[in-house]
Amino acid sequence: MQFRQKALSKLQSPEELDLPVRFARPQGRLVLAVTVIVMAAAGYWACTGTVSSKLSAPGILTRAEGSYVLQTPVAGQVTGVLAEEGQMLAAGAPLLNVRTEQGERPVRVVTAGRLTTLVAKVGSVVTTGADVATLERAEDPQDPLVAVLYVPGGSGAAIPVGAPVDLSVQSVPQQRFGMLRGRVTAVGRAPLTRAQIAGFLGDGGLAEQFSRHGSPVAVVVRLERSSSTASGYRWSSADGPPYAVDSRTPVTGAVRLAAQRPVDWMLP
Repeated sequence: MQFRQKALSKLQSPEELDLPVRFARPQGRLVLAVTVIVMAAAGYWACTGTVSSKLSAPGILTRAEGSYVLQTPVAGQVTGVLAEEGQMLAAGAPLLNVRTEQGERPVRVVTAGRLTTLVAKVGSVVTTGADVATLERAEDPQDPLVAVLYVPGGSGAAIPVGAPVDLSVQSVPQQRFGMLRGRVTAVGRAPLTRAQIAGFLGDGGLAEQFSRHGSPVAVVVRLERSSSTASGYRWSSADGPPYAVDSRTPVTGAVRLAAQRPVDWMLP
């Protein structure tokens, strides 16, 4: 009954046609203006803006020619070690003396390089074809280092030559000294097997580590040089570490890929 009385009183009241109609309050107009501006800016950025991305991959510092494992061509007992780890050796230089049934025989270096790992010790017995040392191929100890990254096979096509790379070096505190700067100089065309990686690095353990998730593609990164740092390379910090970085040091590289449009327009 009360509802009917309210409805009848509303029908009997004159229409307020002469009063102005308020469409929006000032606060509402401000919100509408801000919304329009934000949508316009978002639309402009979607049409003209770009988005950059990074691809992270593990790797190692090494010489451009890689390393190789030296195997002894004779069997016997090692009677002398003629070089130390870190030493540069010329091609054909003797590394070990081995006592065989035919007398003392030298084990010589195949190609010039730096002795990085010496397995054989004085008094140890070696068999023909046994691994006795690992050498890094290099003619000059001042030859610059490169970083070799091993990226998943399907990601290699997205990396352009010349792309900038930031390298986190395992032996260098990143928060204090920053990261190494470099640029991509070569991208492998085909995925590498574990044996191919081991043949280049001279290390089966590293080959297993880098191929753990499938056959990767090798990406070679040239380190940017700098005469103002102790290491001779450019870092994200002003000076970098107060010491040189060595080959065979693990790194993690972040490759900055080419900028892409956030929206791809499809024309008929």
